Amino acid sequence: MELPTIAAPGVGERADAMADAACHLYDTVAPWGADTPGGWSRTAAEDAAEAIETTAHALASVGPGAEVVLAPVHAALADLRRRLGLPPADEFGGDGLPVTPRTVGNPRRTRWVRVLTAAPAPRQAPSPRQPPAPRQAPSLRQPPSRTTS
Repeated sequence: MELPTIAAPGVGERADAMADAACHLYDTVAPWGADTPGGWSRTAAEDAAEAIETTAHALASVGPGAEVVLAPVHAALADLRRRLGLPPADEFGGDGLPVTPRTVGNPRRTRWVRVLTAAPAPRQAPSPRQPPAPRQAPSLRQPPSRTTS
């Protein structure tokens, strides 16, 4: 299967940004070495695993059989989550959305869910703009005289 030269709008840009972010993340944790946690926290590890899982789900739509080829990625991430004591990954349904809502989580995603599902706030009339306070002239305090009279 041959892919087109030009991606759909937004796909190439987002994939490029994701690759850059992954490189920056690697550059940040690489100096720590393999014997230490590398500065990782529980939340950071969960976010990184979720990014890989979501990317694998997106990449599965690249063509026939891609989902089967990517299955080991999901299995490896599930094993990593178990070893790190992280909650299991969200299961995706046929429409590509998680089957169950997240219970622990990513504050960035939670914030977007709140934004998208919250009732709009009632509009308020803009407050009248107050004129700026008048500026005080700088104090022209004279230094004490050094001469005696």
